[in-house]
Amino acid sequence: MRPEDWYLTEDVDDFLARAGDFLRSRPGLHVMQLTWAERVRKRGADAFGSGAPLFGLLERGGEVEATFYRLAPRGFGLSPLTPEQADSLAARLSALGASPPGVSADDETATLFAEAWQRHTGATPRPRATRLRLYRLGTLTPPEPMPAGRARVLGEQDLDHVMFWCREFAAAVGEEVSISAATWADTRFADKRYTLWETPDGTPVSVAGMNPLIGGQIQVDIVYTPAELRGRGYAAAVSAEVSRAALAAGAQDVVLFADLSNPISNAVYQRLGYRRLADWSGYDFLPGTPGSPRRPVRRAG
Repeated sequence: MRPEDWYLTEDVDDFLARAGDFLRSRPGLHVMQLTWAERVRKRGADAFGSGAPLFGLLERGGEVEATFYRLAPRGFGLSPLTPEQADSLAARLSALGASPPGVSADDETATLFAEAWQRHTGATPRPRATRLRLYRLGTLTPPEPMPAGRARVLGEQDLDHVMFWCREFAAAVGEEVSISAATWADTRFADKRYTLWETPDGTPVSVAGMNPLIGGQIQVDIVYTPAELRGRGYAAAVSAEVSRAALAAGAQDVVLFADLSNPISNAVYQRLGYRRLADWSGYDFLPGTPGSPRRPVRRAG
């Protein structure tokens, strides 16, 4: 497989015209590519920092076999790749002088590409500490009984409330982002619809968000309960309500990511009817030189 077999473009509309059917054929595994391509399409390339977003696809016999995107602050996002596809993509991108901060994909693909990137550039891949599990909803099974209280959808008049909860979530997961009225529109949090779970006296205790419907699919993102309020069923209740809302909005598939280091949240989602679709990981690339000694990047287990 030749590196030049990869078609590259900075035009997101061109990318979606060529690869849209492929992405929508497996929307769960392509959730990040569908999501970020749509954000670039709606907001414009200038909204994503220095350097134009780059998209690419591998096509053979008129059929798309693989895709990727590169966003300056986020690095590479990849569809599932074979070893040959990962190597040819790394060769093509390294020849262009690309220097992304890292890669994110399903476990196997992320590792294959990290190894290929190391071979072609000498960069040292460092596994990220956080590993995720991607779930897809089967049959929604709300908790029984639900905790006392009710769900409330947040609207435009609740922006201050939304920003507060998003700042709390970002701090809890170590996400470096500035969330204020001035920066809000440029964050990944701005295009979601949020639902709160409130106690009977109106106290908000948990929040969940969902992305817009893209390719027949909705991603539930974010879910957050303050540490002192956990263990009372609030996250399960608000997640069930948002999942129900996603189905009512016409989603054929509903997906979400969960931190693999948190067995409680994973158990909650499984009880709600979510089933494992793939494990997800990422690597940061530390500078190096081609031909430098390589360390194995394969994860244990």
